Amino acid sequence: MDRRRAVLIEALRAIAPGTPLRDGLDRILQASMGALIIVGDGPEVLSICSGGFLLDAEFIPQRMSELAKMDGAIILASDASRIARANVHLVPSPNVPTSETGTRHRTAERVARSIDVPVIAVSEDLSAITLYSGDFKHVLESVARLLSRANQALSTLERYRTRLDSVTNALTASEVEDLVIVRDVVTVLQRAEMVRRIAEEIEGYVVELGTDGRLVLLQLEELMGGVEDERRQVVLDYLLDGPPTSSIRDTTAQAGDVVVELAALPTERLLDAQAVARILLGTDNVDLEAALQPRAYRLLSRIPRIPEVTVAAVVERFQTLQKVMRSDVDELEAVEGIDAALAHTIKDGLARLAESSIFERYS
Repeated sequence: MDRRRAVLIEALRAIAPGTPLRDGLDRILQASMGALIIVGDGPEVLSICSGGFLLDAEFIPQRMSELAKMDGAIILASDASRIARANVHLVPSPNVPTSETGTRHRTAERVARSIDVPVIAVSEDLSAITLYSGDFKHVLESVARLLSRANQALSTLERYRTRLDSVTNALTASEVEDLVIVRDVVTVLQRAEMVRRIAEEIEGYVVELGTDGRLVLLQLEELMGGVEDERRQVVLDYLLDGPPTSSIRDTTAQAGDVVVELAALPTERLLDAQAVARILLGTDNVDLEAALQPRAYRLLSRIPRIPEVTVAAVVERFQTLQKVMRSDVDELEAVEGIDAALAHTIKDGLARLAESSIFERYS
């Protein structure tokens, strides 16, 4: 997430239902008044302020709604804990572009684009609250409408998660049988990234819903359980295809870069299997039917009570899943940090995963 979007998310969190600032904004709307509010009182804000009066008073919703009866802007501290100034005239540069027409909203957009602070405009005519942050503009919606959209998104996420689980299980069976091809891995990464994007949209609703989004958040966390770890492990298994020539730490860093690149792909490019394969394998014109060898990160991580450091040590020693599966207990014990009990756990765990995945594929 880039810095400007992070600032917007924090601003939405500050004005979500259940916060004192949102209470004050709702009071202004209920009184059929308008307001222009800046959340931040640094030197860059004061440099465009003219007139008004200094308050430096504790923020309470009732106080802000009373101050909104005056025409000028209200300046809050950056954490909205205090009201710094009121009845202020703002004079941002007229050269800053704006798409708004009303005086209050034009000023709000120009201030947000020229100064890195959230600006809130309350419209008495439209009974709407608009948040400006950088080039972002966001009109707050009612809780009922947000909940409806969040529930629709959750339903979509549930369907996509089911499809992700299906292709992931198919990949597991192919790995056990040593039948993995590039297309299998690409399909899993595409599904995982689509699931992540839907979840990111829902996270935005959760932030904006504030205290009313608790149940949505619980459902989101349940649906997303294990997705991020599984995606990272798939990338680790197939990154640049073949045994790692560098340290495990370097490989993990490369995997993080691949995840970031996939997240940055436009949707139409994400649906292009060649584009995803190019990012993962680092070459152009990839044969999607070519065979691949997993390193075993993902399946080893599915075995309970196996620490990540042990998984990395096993991968570094054997380098491919098939070699791990063919190894005996004595060979596993030779890996640093693995005793006889843990070696048996690894062998038994892989055997159970192999049996269940093959049974599911052919049942």
